[in-house]
Amino acid sequence: MVIRGQQPADPADSGSATVSYYKEIRPIFQEHCQGCHQPAKRGGGYVMTRFDLLLQGGESGEPAIVPGKPEESYLVRQITPENGKAEMPQGGQPLPEPLRAKIIAWIAQGAVDDSPPATANRYDMEHPPEYPAPPVITALDFSPDGTQLAISGYHEVVIRSSDGQQLLARLVGLSERIESIAYSPDGQRLAVTGGSPGRLGELQIWQVAEKQLLLSKIIDYDTLYGVSWSPDGSLVAFGCPDHTARAVMAETGEQVFYNGAHNDWVLDTVFSVKGDHLITVSRDMSMKLIHVPTQRFIDNITSITPGALKGGLDAVDRHPTEEQVVTGGADGTPRIYRIFREKARQIGDDFNLIRAFEPMPGRVFDVAFNRDGKLFVAGSSDDMTGEVRVYQVDDGKIVIRHQFDSGVYAVAFHPSGQWIAAGGFDGVVRLIKVPEGEVVSEFLPVPLSVATGNAATELTAYGTCGS
Repeated sequence: MVIRGQQPADPADSGSATVSYYKEIRPIFQEHCQGCHQPAKRGGGYVMTRFDLLLQGGESGEPAIVPGKPEESYLVRQITPENGKAEMPQGGQPLPEPLRAKIIAWIAQGAVDDSPPATANRYDMEHPPEYPAPPVITALDFSPDGTQLAISGYHEVVIRSSDGQQLLARLVGLSERIESIAYSPDGQRLAVTGGSPGRLGELQIWQVAEKQLLLSKIIDYDTLYGVSWSPDGSLVAFGCPDHTARAVMAETGEQVFYNGAHNDWVLDTVFSVKGDHLITVSRDMSMKLIHVPTQRFIDNITSITPGALKGGLDAVDRHPTEEQVVTGGADGTPRIYRIFREKARQIGDDFNLIRAFEPMPGRVFDVAFNRDGKLFVAGSSDDMTGEVRVYQVDDGKIVIRHQFDSGVYAVAFHPSGQWIAAGGFDGVVRLIKVPEGEVVSEFLPVPLSVATGNAATELTAYGTCGS
């Protein structure tokens, strides 16, 4: 697309080959700029996720980009360093010279938008997604006070009352896919990981009451997983497809932890009771213990004997008061491990294993302890059917077993311990009473628009049985 009335400059005039906005410039803006300049967080009143607003500019009143005239483009002045410092990216290092040169060349060539039509991001807080079908649920979390339930959607996190009956907020950000959600220990903030597969990974931190995006941090070029808070709420950790686990300061987004001990995607993280260690699980069939202050790998919590585990690990949760974790993955067997080794490793041992529980059908996608640590819930998927089980920690007894005609990808214990939320492939949230095991409520987290001729019917409830 060319701005009406503006003919692009001859590419030869820029002294370089034609620069593609979609393939070359957009990724630069995604990684370095859009975290602070998007509809949910309009730094300086400037939005860079929509092409017309990208050209327009912000509070300065000057056009950010003047096609064909980089010398008149406010954005170019903002990213050009003087005495080694540039106004933008704010608080960061200046863009490397090759990236600045590419942006300048693109503007000189007419600032052409060559994005495919389907890639336009048309969603923001004022224009949330519309759903012709329920979105797959990949993440759930109750607020610490038990009043709210956060649910993954498409491009958004939906906040409902804990019984599902009241829609409280729709937090719309950049990420197409939401992979994990976690309330801060005080319940005031919500950390979210996700991204757009093959294009960007994003960490979001929201102030829940004000529906305000506090932080959007773009990291690499694929979705992020397994977000967790340190016990004091100062750090947020997450896993990456580049085989690393990372953590940032929750207030500033400054990266303070980076470890690459795994050799496959890191899918979940959790801090130790004191917050001085991070436990990570991966598709590489291992769970690792890493010291947070030194970023140093300490130990393989699981056995490293080939074949000891039959597949990757998807989920981990820590006991509320003890240095123990429950994990599950491809082999369907939930296991509880002690975090810290009490005797020297021997080849072939699995000493840290406390208990392996009766296997579930298919793959375990999520696990969660209840508040006193006496029970944990696990959700699994097997050939488009799913199961939710609640196990007693001390003896392995199954106290709840529920089968569904849909894979289960996310589970969460209410802080009271009186019910469980479960969701998955069919997009329906189910509330299961504990210890009775009855499904007391079912609901869709988002409005569902169903076309009926020229009209649209808004459906908000899939079927409610009361709570």
